[in-house]
Amino acid sequence: MNKVVTDGVQLMPIAFASALDAYSSEDGTPGSDSYSDGDGTASIVVDADFGSCLEVIKKQGTQRIRYMGETPLLPGCYLRITARVKALRGPLPAVRIAGFAGGAGGAAVGGVVTTGTAISLPAHDAVVEVSAIVGAGARPGVDMVWGPAALYGHFGLDLTGASGGVIRVDDLIIEDVTSAFLRDILATVDVRDYGAVGDGVTDDSAAFRAADAAARGRQLLVSRGTYHLAGDIALDADVRFEGTVTMPADAVLLLRRNFNLSSYSDALGDHETGFIKGVQALLTASDPRSFDLCGQTVGLTRPFAPGDPVGEGQLSPGRRIIRNGRLEARGHTAWHTRTVSMQARVSATDPQTLADVPDLVDIPLGALVTGPGVAPETYVRARNPANCELTLTAPVAPTTGSADFTFSRFQYILDFSRLRQVTGLVLQDVDLMCRGVASGIMLAPAGHAFQVRDCHFMDPRDRGVTSIGEGCHQMLLDHCQIVSGSEAEVIGLNTNAGGVRICNCFASGVQRFGVLGGANTVLMGNQTAQPGNPQDLWVFRPSDTSGTP
Repeated sequence: MNKVVTDGVQLMPIAFASALDAYSSEDGTPGSDSYSDGDGTASIVVDADFGSCLEVIKKQGTQRIRYMGETPLLPGCYLRITARVKALRGPLPAVRIAGFAGGAGGAAVGGVVTTGTAISLPAHDAVVEVSAIVGAGARPGVDMVWGPAALYGHFGLDLTGASGGVIRVDDLIIEDVTSAFLRDILATVDVRDYGAVGDGVTDDSAAFRAADAAARGRQLLVSRGTYHLAGDIALDADVRFEGTVTMPADAVLLLRRNFNLSSYSDALGDHETGFIKGVQALLTASDPRSFDLCGQTVGLTRPFAPGDPVGEGQLSPGRRIIRNGRLEARGHTAWHTRTVSMQARVSATDPQTLADVPDLVDIPLGALVTGPGVAPETYVRARNPANCELTLTAPVAPTTGSADFTFSRFQYILDFSRLRQVTGLVLQDVDLMCRGVASGIMLAPAGHAFQVRDCHFMDPRDRGVTSIGEGCHQMLLDHCQIVSGSEAEVIGLNTNAGGVRICNCFASGVQRFGVLGGANTVLMGNQTAQPGNPQDLWVFRPSDTSGTP
């Protein structure tokens, strides 16, 4: 790419001989002194090496020569400024390329380097060429990195060191050298060319957005480095990550053209973080609708428990799919069951409410409740700290006074209990490798049409699929397997709401295949590999639970 050729951009300054008044002895901005003011400092002469050139008597500690024309700095472009200089007589100075970084409204852009490397003139009549490259991006070989705020420059050179010498300067050359930096300019846009720093601290969000907008069908390149993105970012271009990004936990990264685990892992640096950010985007964005794990294994060192991704803690309707991979529980510490025992009494007005619960904060949402009069697979659905009350998923038989209850919170590979509602989420062709330390899936308190298709739950510690409310309404389990190595406590699934379909599923090594509540449940084509009557593996609870659809 060369903007002089493609867009007709004027880069070359006017020759000294044509317009000496176009050159300033200051920073080159409007109103600054020019070399045509007649103070005898500069004149146009003919030189054997240069032809017509500028002859300057160095009178200041830093003698500036700046072209007063505004040389444009276009996004993604890099300019090289070159000058040839020689000393005729007097002290030998040093010379360097320099410029004024102009921003919006003519203001100087602060905090940027405005000079190149200085070169000392070695001897009289020795021609020395000095050059520097300026551009928005911090790329190797760029001397003056001005970032995206710089719109133009007043370029020239500085003479530094001893004063009193007579110096001749050939006409300045400014050329587009972008092609030296971009490896495949016709197909790639680099975020560094739009001001991204990649130091892991500076917020590069604006540069990512600018580069994405400029891609226009080309590939967006995130070159080597660590780029901090302080807020939500949605990229429409195809992205290739050589570097990585860091983001706050609640910030969303949406890669519309690369919505898969491989791309998110490249972006975030590992599979676990890539999975977390990818599913976060799946749950919050209106599109795309399917997150592909690319057949890879994601090792999770803690439960994946997204919370309140959109202000109200619920998702807009429509199917979202997580598919084609394996989720594996790793480590042990984060998977320990939390158990709390305390006294409470059954509310006289609502048998699904436990009242007078001390230390309510110690009882986690989704905890299994056991105690006198408690039905199997009863869970904490909601907490009311103001009234010291717990809402349960099933009524408790009345008791006299307070009774002792135990609350056990299992840890799940996928835990949606912090979301108020999840509707239309699909898990397809995914293995949940629980490894005897974790359970499988905990549903949100509300929602419908949750689907689990062609998935395997391998060696769950306590549960396969747990419903802590009506999030199981119209749930479908189809062609799934729940295989446990221990029959002691494992329960395949439980439901509370109606319209559930469990079809063509297989269970082995479980105490119960399912504990089912709610009306209009369909069981079809299911199989077990355990001795005895298969019907004994199913427990059916009354379907008149308050609030059940």
